[in-house]
Amino acid sequence: MNNSMNKETNPDGVPRDHLAPVFAQFPLEVSNARGVYLNTPEGRKVLDLYGGHAVAALGYGHPRWGKALLQQAQQLVFQSNAVALDVRQRAATKLAAFCGLGLDTVFFVNSGAEANENALKLACKMTGGTEIIAVEGSFHGRTAAAGAVTWGADAKWYGFPEKPFDVKFIKPGDIDNLATLIGDNTAAVIVEPVQGVAGAVDLPQEFLAALRFRCSENGSILIFDEVQCGVGRTGYPFAANMYGVTPDIITTAKALGAGFPVSAMMVSDMVAPYMKIDSLGTTFGGGPMACAVVEAVLDIIESENLLENVRQRSAEIRETCVVGPVVATQGAGLLLGLRTSRPAKDVQAELLQLDILTGTSADPNVLRILAPFILQSEHVEQLSKALARLRA
Repeated sequence: MNNSMNKETNPDGVPRDHLAPVFAQFPLEVSNARGVYLNTPEGRKVLDLYGGHAVAALGYGHPRWGKALLQQAQQLVFQSNAVALDVRQRAATKLAAFCGLGLDTVFFVNSGAEANENALKLACKMTGGTEIIAVEGSFHGRTAAAGAVTWGADAKWYGFPEKPFDVKFIKPGDIDNLATLIGDNTAAVIVEPVQGVAGAVDLPQEFLAALRFRCSENGSILIFDEVQCGVGRTGYPFAANMYGVTPDIITTAKALGAGFPVSAMMVSDMVAPYMKIDSLGTTFGGGPMACAVVEAVLDIIESENLLENVRQRSAEIRETCVVGPVVATQGAGLLLGLRTSRPAKDVQAELLQLDILTGTSADPNVLRILAPFILQSEHVEQLSKALARLRA
């Protein structure tokens, strides 16, 4: 019997799948994946340059990633932070060393929004400030505090009756006004060094350096949200390394687990003393499977020289993919924006017909590339040739 005959239907006859319809979905069904390719039930092989929204940093089916997860699952699936675990200690030590910026105290949680929520809470607690400053175009998450500092959330989806603090948005070019914009009530400034959802916008180094100076001068906490741009995506451990600007807190997720849910907050020695017993909490954060994956991901990035690979592939995309409807590039590493001469959503749809999956952004004329770090020159060539086939 046809399975579809057994499915419940809505009054209009459309099959009901019991999933909340809150996500727009690609016209694509994936049955399995390997390397940088997604395989569909009908036999299509789709080059994935979207990476599950910047998550699939190692692509799909990396043997060492799978081995680490399997071995840990066989040893110990879960214990809370109330129990000391060697794998948690190793993962924290590995992450602090990988970062290399002196942000040596690590708090593992589950998602980027949760990491940002904790960072903002900690900043308010430390300083007593009642205001958070964010940057226009930012995206920091959909929870109460993270959503409050996300650009445009008020008009689109922010559902809470009140924000947990006052919020001020500033322009990246407002360097000369930072002395007055960041004042006595400013607990923290939160910024994506390379904005993701905005369209892979690499913020000026001078702006980030000026934020660092003013926050230090004012006693405010500088938070780099590297949920999307961190853990190697720029071709450096973190965008902070690339820019030469060290914040007080870095939050990160996505590539950190390369497919397994995990995030982290890394803090400086100035911030660390405020992280006392019961000041923060999490049930699943820092679980053994997540920590085993973090340790494996960082080891793979280092031992397989993937930071260099990211930089090389990024340069190739910039050199060869300004063709067809693409008129310019922006961003850093494999967080790239391809600026298009016509709507990016149309270009995205046409590329998908040619078996290449890309992302769009808040900018209607920017196509986003969030490819796995294992991307090779042949894959860049596939993208370049496909773009050349499209109408300019």
